[in-house]
Amino acid sequence: MPTLLVLTPDGRERTVNLARRITTLGRSAENDVALPDAGLPETALHIHFDGRDFNAACHSGAEMQVNGRRKVTARLVEGDRIRLGASELLFTFRDQDRAPLAAAATSGRVETMQGLVRFSERLLAARDFSRLLDELLDALLEATHAEKGFLILLEAGRMEVKAARNLARETIENAVSRVSDSIIQRVAATRRPVVVADALHDAQWSSSSSVVNLKLCSVMCAPLMCQGEPFGVIYLGNDSVVSLFDEEDLEALTIFTAQASLLVENARLLHGLRLENEALRQTVQQNQFGEIIGAGGSMREVFRRIEKVAATDVSVLVTGETGTGKELVAREIHRRSPRSGGPFVAVNCGAIPENLLESELFGHVRGAFTGAIATRGGKFQAADGGTLFLDEIGDMPPQLQVKLLRVLQERTVTKVGDARAEPTDIRVVAATNKVLEDEIQAGRFREDLYYRLNVISILLPPLRDRGDDLVVIARFFLQKYAREFSSRARSFAPAATVALRKYPWPGNIRELENRVKKAVVLTEKPVVGPEDLDLGPDSLAPVLPLLQAKEEFQKRYINEVLDRNAGNRTKTAKDLGVDPRTIFRHLERLEAERSGVKPPPAGPGEEEAS
Repeated sequence: MPTLLVLTPDGRERTVNLARRITTLGRSAENDVALPDAGLPETALHIHFDGRDFNAACHSGAEMQVNGRRKVTARLVEGDRIRLGASELLFTFRDQDRAPLAAAATSGRVETMQGLVRFSERLLAARDFSRLLDELLDALLEATHAEKGFLILLEAGRMEVKAARNLARETIENAVSRVSDSIIQRVAATRRPVVVADALHDAQWSSSSSVVNLKLCSVMCAPLMCQGEPFGVIYLGNDSVVSLFDEEDLEALTIFTAQASLLVENARLLHGLRLENEALRQTVQQNQFGEIIGAGGSMREVFRRIEKVAATDVSVLVTGETGTGKELVAREIHRRSPRSGGPFVAVNCGAIPENLLESELFGHVRGAFTGAIATRGGKFQAADGGTLFLDEIGDMPPQLQVKLLRVLQERTVTKVGDARAEPTDIRVVAATNKVLEDEIQAGRFREDLYYRLNVISILLPPLRDRGDDLVVIARFFLQKYAREFSSRARSFAPAATVALRKYPWPGNIRELENRVKKAVVLTEKPVVGPEDLDLGPDSLAPVLPLLQAKEEFQKRYINEVLDRNAGNRTKTAKDLGVDPRTIFRHLERLEAERSGVKPPPAGPGEEEAS
């Protein structure tokens, strides 16, 4: 068997069998042959068996003499004497011993498989994305004895070097200038690995400017694949040794990259999700007003009003569709007010039976009615010194509206069944999803109570009109419930984001929260799709013919201008630049629709509104 007789500066002599395809020598204990010589670099020399000959190659920073002559590389023959620093090496090789080389090759394959196992263990232990890539390359360099390794990923249509390492486990600077574009492009285009024994003298590659400029020798490159498509390559090279890699090395690299593709792609997705989570956290912080999330123009106006009214003690009426977050606004007003140290008490006037609501609000004395076995205070007494939030105030019965008005005017509360009034120190914030002006016209709500409650009003926009806030809120709920339920869900698929934007959200934020919570609980995937949110094509608003959509918009717009002009038809017609008959006919048709009568045909003047 080929051997090296090693004589070190300390006078020790030992014999090293060259059973491996590559044997490294140097000062570091990680080498196959460690030499106790402080003047040598960590790895000074490697001896490579190419299947026929043994070749010695000196590494940068070391000096080698073969039979007294200074050399960088040398093909070794029987009896060659090598001087490396202060150590001497004697190479012996006898023809009759060539048979054991097959065993050496088998040993090399076993070593490669063992390296694959160590590689898998290291990758599974790596949590950080950058560390994972470094560990991957370190494992490959250790197994293949390449001099350098690069991991390159496809991003935004371009190949970007994400990790570059050398044998000393150091990061290579200016990595992008150290690889051959031609080889990388070939591997990415063909989706097949390549091995180049001597790039400078290979007819296929010698005309490549990157190969010539870099003076490449041995190169091996394999694609990273996901669902049949390449998303990167692993590139290994050695610029001082030719024929370093063979088909067995390429086979081992292919095994490595098959496993690495899955690990790297998963790590890349996880890394992207972490970045997305951090971006979401920062976005929420930037767009958060207390517990309210929003950055659109309509929400900024809401925040401005909250800041203005919070410091005062006036009554506030919060309006908006159901599920828009009216209670959050009331809580934020309380939190920013001088009463923040006092209680915040919420009452849903529409959820309590009419015969119990008076007792719930004002309290009762013992014996006031059947079942009143003890005197009990109501919500007004509980909120003393703080804020009382009356939700769904539009559903309050008329007779209780009278008593509430008296409480607000006199600042005293009388329990049911009692004749004694008790002073109360509270601030009232009311909320409704109804248009109280219409309720007043219909005789269902007292006008004097309306003006007592509506000293300052805050209108909350519906979710469908809040633009990018919708997606930010959805992601906030996704992260919140993923943590709460230990779910795999981490982000929305692009199709889900589109569906979120297109859906009209009649239930607003409350509906959005419930849909996201359901998706987080039931999904088994890290990425939530539109089907997980029950937002298929059937859930979206139907597409109207252009003429019908135009009529609907025109109807809404005329109503908006009429409201702005307090119902003045002549001024509305003037503002819109149409004949007054258009407005009259519009109102006639609205009245006919309400009464179920067939609307009159359009008159000639209405054409001017188009």
